[in-house]
Amino acid sequence: MESLGNLGDGFLTILTPMNMLWVLVGALLGTAVGVLPGLGSAMAVALLLPVTFSLDPIGAFIMFAGVLFGGLFGDSTAGILMNTPGNSTAIAGSIEGHRMAKSGRAAQALATAAIGAFIGGILSSVLVVFFAPSLAELATLFGPAEYLALAVFAFVAISAVVSESVLRGLAALVIGLAIALVGVDGMSGAARFTGGLPELFDGINIVVITVGLLALGEVVAVAARRGTTEDLRVMPSTGRLWLSRRDIRLAMPAWLRGTAIGVPFGIIPVGGSEVPTFLSYGTERRLGSRRADSMFGKGAIQGVAGPEAAGNATAGTAMGALLALGLPTSATAAVLLAAFRQYGLQPGPLLFERASDLVWALLASFFVAMTVLLVLNLPFAPLWAKLLKVPRHYLYSGITVFAMLGVYATSGKVLDLVLVLAIGLLGFAMRRYGLPVAPVLIGVILGPLAETEFRRAMAVSEGDPSVLVSSPITIILYLVLALGVTGLLVQRARNRRRARTPRAVSS
Repeated sequence: MESLGNLGDGFLTILTPMNMLWVLVGALLGTAVGVLPGLGSAMAVALLLPVTFSLDPIGAFIMFAGVLFGGLFGDSTAGILMNTPGNSTAIAGSIEGHRMAKSGRAAQALATAAIGAFIGGILSSVLVVFFAPSLAELATLFGPAEYLALAVFAFVAISAVVSESVLRGLAALVIGLAIALVGVDGMSGAARFTGGLPELFDGINIVVITVGLLALGEVVAVAARRGTTEDLRVMPSTGRLWLSRRDIRLAMPAWLRGTAIGVPFGIIPVGGSEVPTFLSYGTERRLGSRRADSMFGKGAIQGVAGPEAAGNATAGTAMGALLALGLPTSATAAVLLAAFRQYGLQPGPLLFERASDLVWALLASFFVAMTVLLVLNLPFAPLWAKLLKVPRHYLYSGITVFAMLGVYATSGKVLDLVLVLAIGLLGFAMRRYGLPVAPVLIGVILGPLAETEFRRAMAVSEGDPSVLVSSPITIILYLVLALGVTGLLVQRARNRRRARTPRAVSS
């Protein structure tokens, strides 16, 4: 009851005309920056940080709440409409979301993303309000072996699920792991695959990889089809605003499952929402494969609903971990930690005592910001969808310009522009030969984490490999992974057998 009373005080603080204006401004600016390829929610918070210098702390953090959740929706909007997600956290939802857009259901995909973001964010914020201290204790259960098991689970699950061929999925994963090796080894300090270039000592920026594989790869693929029948076909857009009852029946379980997957990952410092969004996508794809009318590969609404809910649920509980422990579990949380310090505040257990008004106003602003975004973005979904009616040569040339500007803005390195072009050609080649892109990205994102945690586990155990399966968490993860992959292989073998049977009968 004390939490409810404190939350009520937070609502009284922010429900004033000026503070509501800051929420609205933050939501609009966050969405606008998030839509730009190569930027995204973390960059939105970083770019808009100087704007808040003249505001009081409560006004500044209320605006940050709008920027944070607005940026997440902007990431998804760019990914769904143009296959250029503003951030890596929006990649999983863009896989099916862009296919929905190409089949004329862009507005429905955007509405699904908006509602999923609202459900995931609201439910995770409720948990943060009531259970922040208890949720934060979960992070203490994860050691090096558990983080490694989590990374291996994500590697194999995504590689096996997103491709019709497990071998192609694993081949794409190897490409991602190879790219992740570029840079200075954090454990030994040795430079790897840098060609002696100091600019590569920090590795290849995830923004460069994401923009190259997704944005530039898609642009080159479209350019290669110029003049063909497929190129002449204009992507239709029905512009329908509301989801049908069937859409909601399909999406609702995925929204809830995505939220359940995303909530714990906000407390675990694995770098952001990439793992839960991909796990949610993999879960929905496995469940969808059991349906005779599965739309996966053609634009399945569950493939948008689950990852979007998971991403926002993770963002919500990540803020809980930041406030309760001072632990930034994502890039966006790290930028917000810098914002707290800018105002002389240190997130952690004492923050609830020393700045109670600010903390509860910020938590209340989460609910308000997500409601504002839902009200704003549902009506705007058909308008965003009309971007697909822009002639392709204008649309994709604009994507290229914004993508290159976004890459250059993040680092100021000319080498990054060369790298994004090279990776774009790699993305085109992968599309040409049927290799999935998602395993490359998951390998790049989680490869360094897996390597570091494996070496830490070996160092602590003095080379004893049994430490990798010495806890209930690791055993459960590996068992679930083995059962899931076995079931998937059996299901695909049955499908191939069924496909051959009609041909054998007809002959």
